[in-house]
Amino acid sequence: MEQGNLTGAIFLDFAKAFDTVDHGILLQKLKNSGIGDSTLTWFQSYVSDRSQSVSISDSTSLPLPVTCGVPQGSILGPLLFTIFINDLPNVCKASTVHMYADDTVIYTSKPNLPQLEAVLQEQFTGVEKWIANNKLFLNTDKTVAMLFGTAPKLHKLQTPHLCVGTKSNGMLTTVTSLKYLGMWLDPNLSFGPHIEKLSSKLYPKLGALYRNKSCLSPAVRKQIVQQMLMPAIEYGDVVYAAAPQTHLQKLTTLYNSFCRFVLQCNYMTHHCDMLKELNWPSLDSRRTLHLSNLVFKSFSGKLPPYLNMLLP
Repeated sequence: MEQGNLTGAIFLDFAKAFDTVDHGILLQKLKNSGIGDSTLTWFQSYVSDRSQSVSISDSTSLPLPVTCGVPQGSILGPLLFTIFINDLPNVCKASTVHMYADDTVIYTSKPNLPQLEAVLQEQFTGVEKWIANNKLFLNTDKTVAMLFGTAPKLHKLQTPHLCVGTKSNGMLTTVTSLKYLGMWLDPNLSFGPHIEKLSSKLYPKLGALYRNKSCLSPAVRKQIVQQMLMPAIEYGDVVYAAAPQTHLQKLTTLYNSFCRFVLQCNYMTHHCDMLKELNWPSLDSRRTLHLSNLVFKSFSGKLPPYLNMLLP
């Protein structure tokens, strides 16, 4: 975007991702990853000969064998699925792939829309073939595309959406807002929708707390704000730290409302006085601290390479 390019992204949605992992393919990929024979035998024992049944009251159904999938709710389940799809980027040579468990996105940037659509179509076709070869299933109704760019760049487009076809002769839906890893994305990356949705979620919770304030001591009110409300604001704040000040101010107003709830102050009390009494930093200072921690981790070599590349 900073170079004036358009960026197109496809957010993949695997249908019943953990339940459809083929055991034979998984074991072969574990072997290709360098897993030794004895450890491979252990993994084979772990995923094989499993069964499942349903219990209602005093009745239990007959057990049925589980012929595919990795155990959900286990520690190894997400790890094994990650190993299973770890070679997906090999078919996306002309794009970048980010994977977090079953949340996968492929994206690339081009100077104009036709070039961008051509590359994304080629990449998505390869992804569909990889999915079929690995006996997974893609939920094409929930797999969506999104177009990113500066407001002037997108405004010049007659049709600001991506045309990417599927093997079933359908077209991926292009969305203008999407929640990915807890963050609401928008085409300009202004994070306005994210902040709006965050505010609309937290204000009702704050209202419910106000209605029960007589049951809560000052210490409990402070603990509730610190442990239940603030984590929602601070999640990903280094990502949206560069959002327009008009958006960030909405969070500052919300933060001040938290302070008023803890101290039970009226609206005439200045926010600086509340922060001083609580010994809390301002919301801007909190974000600056988190950004500083991120830079420190970069200099210490504790960040993934793709994040290090973004820092000078």
